[in-house]
Amino acid sequence: MLEVRDLHVYYGEIHALKGVSLSVGKGEIVTLLGNNGAGKTTTLRTLSGLLPPRGGDVRLEGESLLGVPAHEIVLRGVAHVPEGRRIFNQLTVQENLVMGAYARSDGGIAQDLDRVFALFPRLKERRAQVGGTLSGGEQQMLAIGRALMAAPRILLLDEPSMGLAPVLVEQIFETVQDINRQGTTILLVEQNAAMALTIAQRGYVLEAGAVVLEGSARSLAENVEIRRAYLGEGA
Repeated sequence: MLEVRDLHVYYGEIHALKGVSLSVGKGEIVTLLGNNGAGKTTTLRTLSGLLPPRGGDVRLEGESLLGVPAHEIVLRGVAHVPEGRRIFNQLTVQENLVMGAYARSDGGIAQDLDRVFALFPRLKERRAQVGGTLSGGEQQMLAIGRALMAAPRILLLDEPSMGLAPVLVEQIFETVQDINRQGTTILLVEQNAAMALTIAQRGYVLEAGAVVLEGSARSLAENVEIRRAYLGEGA
């Protein structure tokens, strides 16, 4: 579904992505693992059109996304939940969600709003509450729900568990699986490697802007170096 080929991205003269290649098949959950600064967020920002690559290609179902404006990429079926949530703090929960559908002109918006409220009942309870007054977990739910209002075919999730209590992390990941089961393909960036590898089918490991390892989630979870570097196990 999504093919990334030999992607090179720079911040000024800093070579941030050095030939990244990866793929995400329709219906999959694929995770990107790596330490801070490895290039995970840069990869997602490039895929969603927020950063222009200097080389390589990004294809969604065979069509290149290079040079396509970010809002048009959303219309083509790619939604991005950014690191740090980035909700509209002064808007209500429902207004935030409706903003996620700003580019849509079809008749399914009300149905998708009901879907989001079914996935996140807490948002339904707080639909009239101002977004900036929500808890961190609720804001993460809102950021995911807003992205779903764009009716994406593939969802780019950047660090959904960041800053959340363990019980909320489990809830968020269960919901990510529900979203996937409902037909949305997911590319997941996540520091919680153990949890990510539990729900993903496949994964890639980034180091210093390059893919250094890839494989099934099970093979990565069993890899000694991965266990040492990302799963907190001793040498």
